[in-house]
Amino acid sequence: MSASTGNPSADQPLPSLATVDIAADPHLITVAARTGTDIELRIHTSIAAFDVAGEQWFPAAAGFAVTVLVHTLDAETGRPRYLQPAEPSEWARAIFSTAGASHGYFLGAVDPDTGSHRDGQLAHRLYLDTDRQAIPVPRQVLTCPHYLLSAIDGRAEITIPTPA
Repeated sequence: MSASTGNPSADQPLPSLATVDIAADPHLITVAARTGTDIELRIHTSIAAFDVAGEQWFPAAAGFAVTVLVHTLDAETGRPRYLQPAEPSEWARAIFSTAGASHGYFLGAVDPDTGSHRDGQLAHRLYLDTDRQAIPVPRQVLTCPHYLLSAIDGRAEITIPTPA
């Protein structure tokens, strides 16, 4: 795939999390990082259903886990390269917004299913209930720490609306 401008925008079709078929193949976007350092971003989005039993103090939950993996690679060699998480997180937020969600979670340089470290990969997750509404991460599905995206980039965790 050829790289484009690197801006989450209309020239890069984002998967619609509000309507996407769960059985569909994962979605892939390839773009050049805006850093100008010959880093390519390969952004994989996938959705998996979950249904977890309740535990003491934690209710049962069912819905969908949306995973956005951003692989940061050298544009010439294809080998993993370091990139600060701000730009990959911007892409995750743009994808999560297609479900009307204003937040999600940053998991770090890990495999989100095992919690083991992965060079050149930044993982993000959003959890949706069966009606495709964003929900907090169910405790029963945790395999690694989850950090609110708003907390890692200095945004306020709670937004208080003000009258216009």
